[in-house]
Amino acid sequence: MRKIILLFPLFLLGCSYFQPPIQATKLMGEAQGTYYSITYFDEDSRDLQYQIDSLLDEFDMSVSLWEPNSILSKVNNNDSSVSLDKYFIDNFNISVDVANQTKGSFDFTVGKLAKAWGFGYDETRNIDSSMIDNLLQLTGYKKVKIKNTAVVKDNPGITFDFNAVAQGYSVDMISDFLESKNIHNYLIDIGGEVKAKGTKSSGSKWKIGIEKPAENKEDERDLKAIAQLENVSIATSGNYRKFYVENGIRYSHTINPSTGYPALNRLLSVSVLHQSTAYADAFATSFMVMGYKKAREFVENNPDLEAFFIYSTNDGLYETYATQGFKKVITEEFK
Repeated sequence: MRKIILLFPLFLLGCSYFQPPIQATKLMGEAQGTYYSITYFDEDSRDLQYQIDSLLDEFDMSVSLWEPNSILSKVNNNDSSVSLDKYFIDNFNISVDVANQTKGSFDFTVGKLAKAWGFGYDETRNIDSSMIDNLLQLTGYKKVKIKNTAVVKDNPGITFDFNAVAQGYSVDMISDFLESKNIHNYLIDIGGEVKAKGTKSSGSKWKIGIEKPAENKEDERDLKAIAQLENVSIATSGNYRKFYVENGIRYSHTINPSTGYPALNRLLSVSVLHQSTAYADAFATSFMVMGYKKAREFVENNPDLEAFFIYSTNDGLYETYATQGFKKVITEEFK
């Protein structure tokens, strides 16, 4: 009996020593008119897809333009009976904060202008200078506010579009859910907005590809760089997938809120690192409006941000610039 007692703990130690690594759980699905891909390491190997899908559906019913009965759609239709929830208020407050920080380069009221320029759901272009002037009267984040949990507009024609912050926010929302389940190693990707937390079971960091700007929308997707991330979010905005050319002019889907016209500058793409995916998402959009020089100056004066810029030179070539913090996460950069 004594030998058995002595050997028993050695047997347990041996099992523990050769315990296989936790296997990754991978989930894929659709939300907000795009895809999601989630990988996490869970000691209990739980399949959380149903709960995650339910959360994303609940979120869509708050801030999605795709849902005619969402809170956002009702606010845009001036439904006085609508009751704002936490998701809507959070997205509103983050949007206003980024708009203030960027002095209006970010503005969640440009939806009607974007639609008029042909970047709405039906892609119908219907724009002229007089229409731009009229729509600018319905544009401006300072013309709206939340008072006593209700939206107040200077003009009832003003509408909201949280697309440039909601996708990132939903990543943070799923991150909070996984953390509540005691899961601390994961990668969440919703439509290209990404949060990397912890590491893989092997101890290696998560790798994220940064796309190379394409000449044409139909071109194959090639990588410009690979970033290795841990405990940070990344969001990328670019003007090379959503655009059209008319009379020799290339029109981007990024609308300058101050002019009402698509932003015209040499910045092709920017990837932003931030602790919050929602903020990374919103700042990336802001920088496409600001352009390379102003955006670079903004980032380098904001310690919470790091960025990787891809921009065109006067001779039509591509150049890149990475802030010091972003340089530390780049493992490869391709021509």
